[in-house]
Amino acid sequence: MMRLPPLTARDWGLVAAVIALALDQGFKLAMLHVFGFGGMLPGESIPVLPFFNLVMVWNHGISYGLFPASGPIGTAVLVLLSLAAVGLLGRWMWNSTSYSLTLGVGMVMGGALGNLVDRLIYGAVADFFHFHAFGYGWYVFNVADTAITLGAVAIIYDVLKPEHPGKPPAGEKGQLGVDHE
Repeated sequence: MMRLPPLTARDWGLVAAVIALALDQGFKLAMLHVFGFGGMLPGESIPVLPFFNLVMVWNHGISYGLFPASGPIGTAVLVLLSLAAVGLLGRWMWNSTSYSLTLGVGMVMGGALGNLVDRLIYGAVADFFHFHAFGYGWYVFNVADTAITLGAVAIIYDVLKPEHPGKPPAGEKGQLGVDHE
């Protein structure tokens, strides 16, 4: 029986991107076309839990509705910026050997592509999740935004993790007084 080579960090990053994109688009298709959210008025919501609603929001900007695209030219600018970001992230992931970094970058890429697909098809990004408590409501987001956030956390983890866990930094002596350089 032929054995396949083990997956590299880059492979896992690509898997993370595909999973994030597929989950995001699958959820959006179900919400818009199966559960009827596409026919709801913008801002209309369905209470699910005392602190969570499903709501229909079309985001014409980027995170938190910043830089809203007003018309086809604004949408085209956001599409081009998204494509440039995905290209730069892809290059970063392609050159990385760190599993946590490539998984994080892959999740960010998949989320960015999910929102990009919305922008290309609908001219805006579909958002559904709204958490609220104690009179405060957080911004409305989607699966792609969740993937981007989790990916950013993985990237930050990769940046902050020690190079070799359990090994003191170069030039310092370990527990037995041995220099580990």
